[in-house]
Amino acid sequence: MKNKSIFLLIGIILAMSACKQKIVVKYPVARMVDTVDNYFGTRVADPYRWLENDTSAETASWVTAENAVTNEFLSKIPFREKIRERLTKIWNYPRFGVPFKEGPYYFFFKNDGLQNQSVFYVRTGLTGEPRVLLDPNKLSEDGTVALSGTAVSRDGKYLAYSIARSGSDWNEVHVMEIESGKLLPDTLKWVKFSGMSWQNNGFYYSRYDATKKGTELSKKNEFQKVYYHIVGQAQHEDKLIYQNLKYPQRNYGASVTEDERFLILYESESTSGTALYYRNLAKPNMPFKQLTEGFDYEYAVVDNVGDNFLVLTNHKAPKKKLIMMDPANPEPRQWKTIIPERDDVLESVDMAGEVLISEYMQNAASKAFMYSIDGKFLHEMDLPGIGTLSGFQGKRGENVAFYGYTSFTFPMTIFQYDVAKNKSAIYNRPAIDFNPDLFEVKQIFYLGKDKTTIPMFIIHKKGTAMDGTNPTMLYGYGGFNVSLTPNFSLSRLLFLENGGIYVVANIRGGGEYGEDWHKAGTKERKQNVFDDFIAAAEYLISEKYTSPQHLAIMGGSNGGLLVGACMTQRPELFKVAIPQVGVMDMLRYHKFTIGWAWASDYGTSETKEGFDYLVKYSPLQHLKDSVQYPATLAFTADHDDRVVPAHTFKFMATLQARQKGDNPVLVRIETKAGHGAGMPTTKLIDETTDLWSFVLYNLGMTYK
Repeated sequence: MKNKSIFLLIGIILAMSACKQKIVVKYPVARMVDTVDNYFGTRVADPYRWLENDTSAETASWVTAENAVTNEFLSKIPFREKIRERLTKIWNYPRFGVPFKEGPYYFFFKNDGLQNQSVFYVRTGLTGEPRVLLDPNKLSEDGTVALSGTAVSRDGKYLAYSIARSGSDWNEVHVMEIESGKLLPDTLKWVKFSGMSWQNNGFYYSRYDATKKGTELSKKNEFQKVYYHIVGQAQHEDKLIYQNLKYPQRNYGASVTEDERFLILYESESTSGTALYYRNLAKPNMPFKQLTEGFDYEYAVVDNVGDNFLVLTNHKAPKKKLIMMDPANPEPRQWKTIIPERDDVLESVDMAGEVLISEYMQNAASKAFMYSIDGKFLHEMDLPGIGTLSGFQGKRGENVAFYGYTSFTFPMTIFQYDVAKNKSAIYNRPAIDFNPDLFEVKQIFYLGKDKTTIPMFIIHKKGTAMDGTNPTMLYGYGGFNVSLTPNFSLSRLLFLENGGIYVVANIRGGGEYGEDWHKAGTKERKQNVFDDFIAAAEYLISEKYTSPQHLAIMGGSNGGLLVGACMTQRPELFKVAIPQVGVMDMLRYHKFTIGWAWASDYGTSETKEGFDYLVKYSPLQHLKDSVQYPATLAFTADHDDRVVPAHTFKFMATLQARQKGDNPVLVRIETKAGHGAGMPTTKLIDETTDLWSFVLYNLGMTYK
């Protein structure tokens, strides 16, 4: 009896200790309003509609209160600062971008390790001494002004560059003289979703009309126009090249061929499907001639060969092919196939030396093959393993090219490529505090709900016992033809070091197997995406990798929608959910900024058909009373004008009001940041610290 009493006392002490460790959360109360929309006879309440007003004092007050609650919770996690210290240590190593050439110069990006923004360098030839051409870290004290795009004139005389402030998609374009490093007075505003393409002493770019103050981050973006800017002139003097007042919700971008003979105009009304136009620049008064019609297919001009165009397309070829098009006779029956469609997806084609370098995706990993310009197969490029080739840079008529290569356990490494000899040599390999030999990467194939075979990458420490207790992070995206291929992640490394299993599911909606794979996860078929992700979780549980109490899910943007849909459809399947900058209100997403362009993947609630399938999975409308949802940390930012923060605001206000049980449901709202691009290193480390602190704590892990 005495021993029994001792054990009972120990049990009580342990229970009390556990109670002390539990962090109690009291959520801010969000005002509810009687806003109800009628969709084809169905009434849908939207009680937090007021949170769509991102500039109101009431929204700002709610944001402040939510951040205070989240920060208080995170501050009580005992190993939060140790995670920050480890992330700061492993982040601190030099990183290089892929060099590229224009005129007599080579250009590249470099980050010394903890610089907020990577610095743009230039050198004469391959052996010249590098010098800083543009340091974005000097554009703001806190690193929130980022370089968002660069374009060097073909003679190497000028650099046009765009900057983004606080993560917004709005860009401001400036011009620099490269030899002297002198900043010229040129300043172009209201630029968005635009490249810069040089011809002579000017460049083409796309812009919108100025937006009314206070609506910059939420107003629908319409009537994009193409202009030509000559170096040294004021923006109001720029020449209007193309506009279409008949269709406000179409985007336009212009690109000049390498020899500056032709201007290619791309027209789109969504994130997939393009129409192609061209103009002969030797004939300045020549109107644009349309080469392809409709938006059923993608077309991308690789370059011209004489008077003809090499075009990468999925026209009646879901996995893409390369064709030669005569602009005088652009009909498909007149095309000549250069590289035919094959079983693997043809992602891109570049020209270097006298060859075509075709990059393929085979089961979500890179392959590359060389062809002559007339389509004769030459050889395969020797790549280091199962990984991802990116950023290929070469010039026609020149033998030297560069590319980057990475995998889950292979940090981004820059290779110099001899085109004629088909030989690669390491140009820059990063030194990082990481031993790849300690980890195992495998690709498995599992069956979805409808018996579709789906690939999935699994990464973990060697020797991990599959006993159903491993903390596991399942990541996915599943949309917009985006493919999740092997890549190295500093953020992921911390989770793996602490015994976690990291999983990437290549679900439908992505581009891993071409356009058919993409279309199988769109519109009325979108539920396939969620079913595939849920099936991935069920596979991991059935194969004893993990269990629902040890399983977390994460995704960003469209992947945030994925997490929101899965956690509301199967809340019992996951312990932790991390929706990042997610699309959560599928009935109203198209009413903000560029949201209308996503209709090719989603459809919209403007039609009864669209409403009927959107309302079946829209995360916001599927939160129910008295359900225990996973421990949730949602991420958004005050300057996200891609997926406006109202999506996350309304979703989390609803979740906090309806959550049953003690799983915390919090939102982290970053300031002076946007959809993710250009975030300074300090903010990245802060955000990643909070992410993994929350995940490890709620999965019951102890930081080692």
